[in-house]
Amino acid sequence: MKGGIWIVAEAFSGKLEAVSFELLTRALALKAERDMPVCAMLFAPPGVPDGELQRLVDCGADAVYVLESPALEHFTSGPFAEAFLRLVREYAPEIVLSGATSTGRTLLPYAAMKLGTGLTADCTRLGIEAETGLLLQTRPAIGGNIMATIKCAKTRPQMATVRPRSSRPAPVLGRRAGEIVRLAAEFDDMRSQVISFVPSAETTGIQEASRLVVVGRGIKRPETLPMIRELADLLGASVGGTREVVDRGWLDYPHQIGLSGRTVTPDLYLGIGVSGAIQHLAGMQTSGVIVAVNSDPDAQIFKVSDFGIRGNLFEVVPALIREIKEGGSPWTK
Repeated sequence: MKGGIWIVAEAFSGKLEAVSFELLTRALALKAERDMPVCAMLFAPPGVPDGELQRLVDCGADAVYVLESPALEHFTSGPFAEAFLRLVREYAPEIVLSGATSTGRTLLPYAAMKLGTGLTADCTRLGIEAETGLLLQTRPAIGGNIMATIKCAKTRPQMATVRPRSSRPAPVLGRRAGEIVRLAAEFDDMRSQVISFVPSAETTGIQEASRLVVVGRGIKRPETLPMIRELADLLGASVGGTREVVDRGWLDYPHQIGLSGRTVTPDLYLGIGVSGAIQHLAGMQTSGVIVAVNSDPDAQIFKVSDFGIRGNLFEVVPALIREIKEGGSPWTK
């Protein structure tokens, strides 16, 4: 299927990763602005079940192209880039989207150089320019102090990476008809090989948490954290923090939310003493219900909050703890 919007799906042990369906959400939103087919490419060892590939179709993809080879079991730049370039050169997509995962952040810059085209990394917003039909790629710039919108006017494909968890996964639209194409792949570039694979032992899980209590510089000192953790435990929530909290050593890096940390989409985000810097907002603004507690009425966090409590957190948090213990909370049920 020539042209259109293509996503780079990812799979592990025969199962598609969530980022694949998050990218479908982005692609379908672009399709709503400029009607184009939506296709998915996947690089994997043989054996990805047909049912997994059909999930992409049922969630909105018009076609799925799978390049299969034992060499694609684990990511290495040579074979993956060769597979990617083969599809792009044959099918000439207008737009290619990938997750800003370790795979996407390695694969797309290399491919962009080989194709002589542009790439915008870590986009937070994507759109179509009405006058030209060009992809509008928006991302933080100048240390996160401004939002820059970038266009790739002359070369193709237009390519962008998108932060995982920055959008909701595409829902199932129903049983849909779509083209599923499996292609065998052989590679010339085998200068590197995987000797072993060791899964990450990191288990903090803030990206998977449905509820988060997040602290910022406003908590003033690490001795405040036991009170925060008590509130989080009552809510069944995990604890996260801003970059400044992590830089000060109050929380470890796996707890950091924002451009230089994790992107999260919990059902409930409760920010305690979080000012709302652009870098942090980019990592949490797609949360479900956002509640903020801050003594500064002009704090940026209030601009994205569903509920805001202007007050001293050292008074508000104990009051919340008492209220939950005495009367419960809709989020504890």
